Amino acid sequence: MSVTLAVPDEVTQGERRIAIEPGVAKKLGAMGVKIEMQQGAAKSAYFRDEDFEGVEIVADAATLYKQADLIFKVQPPTLDELAQMNDGATIVSFMAPHKNADMMQRMCEKKITSLAMELVPRITRAQSMDALSSQASIAGYMGVLMGAQLASVFFPMLTTAAGTIRPARIVVIGVGVAGLQAIATAKRL
Repeated sequence: MSVTLAVPDEVTQGERRIAIEPGVAKKLGAMGVKIEMQQGAAKSAYFRDEDFEGVEIVADAATLYKQADLIFKVQPPTLDELAQMNDGATIVSFMAPHKNADMMQRMCEKKITSLAMELVPRITRAQSMDALSSQASIAGYMGVLMGAQLASVFFPMLTTAAGTIRPARIVVIGVGVAGLQAIATAKRL
């Protein structure tokens, strides 16, 4: 039995990520997975539809969801998106189930199975599925750069003929993935 994987356009305002990239799509296609992607879904992630070799491009989300057994998304599905999905479908996404009781209730009613990527444990066996750590690392990196841009002091020590400007002192609260990346980034500035 062939599995049809759907990758819709993200409807959340400001979301620029896409749930699959061309290299992964090619590997899944080689394994016999039929992949369908909504037209223009990868544009905000700077991919063109043509970059997805062997992926069928579908014009609208309703058609995409109607044919899907498995759905890859970045953000949790909206209630409108859930209404378009087949009963018994499976969705892999960041789900935030503790914040989305209505969504979870609707998924139960439609017997939709979900894999909440943010709840995959950070253990060695699951390391290849750890999507949250990569996102936290980016957040730590970008957080320091944004802070440095807004700071009224210089981050590195500057020594000039006119004198020395002491480096900024920063405090990072927390030493999870984001905190460790923030510390490493700040130290390099």
